[in-house]
Amino acid sequence: MTSVATSTWELVFWEESGTVHAAARGPETAASTAELRGDSASLGIAFAHGVSMPHLPVAAIVDGGTESVRATERSFVLAGEEWELPGYDTAEQFVDKLVRAGVLVRDPLVEEVVWGGLARVGSRSVQRRVGKATGLTQSAIRQIDRAREAAILIQAGIPALDVVHRLGYYDQPHLARALRRFIGRTATQLQDPHRTADPLSLLYKQEEPGAS
Repeated sequence: MTSVATSTWELVFWEESGTVHAAARGPETAASTAELRGDSASLGIAFAHGVSMPHLPVAAIVDGGTESVRATERSFVLAGEEWELPGYDTAEQFVDKLVRAGVLVRDPLVEEVVWGGLARVGSRSVQRRVGKATGLTQSAIRQIDRAREAAILIQAGIPALDVVHRLGYYDQPHLARALRRFIGRTATQLQDPHRTADPLSLLYKQEEPGAS
């Protein structure tokens, strides 16, 4: 599978060959190939920009991750404590518990500036806080998220030239380079998925805070 770049980190849980795994997976700064082995089931919880875990700096897991020291069908270890394994119906309650326990913290300034808001602190302070909370620079976040949005638009049938103008790329070669780097596909391949044998990981557009 081609795993597309993403500017956020996530907690992932999966079962493979009868063994349960749990891991924190960091932002991915380029498209990569992920090996799929047999039948497996998985659940992922992606966190917004600005959300982090004090015990595990996001910068330490960029383009990588760290797996729980122990995971079973019912529980896993995170931040030195045992937690009930979440499911699709209990993911929100699970996140609430992490927040109440202080395992998850949020810097609201980071989410605001990532979405183009104005900060009330100096630029160096903004850069430091964004880097601490996301493991990335503002520029890297914007490049990744713009390429993901471009891929979604092209998959929806929007002509590449229109995507160039809509998202502010210099020209079509600029768009093409971004797609190859962050999505691992050309515009033609995105328009016709049958041109490539490998599946593409989930692509979705992040919703701006407050959007309905």
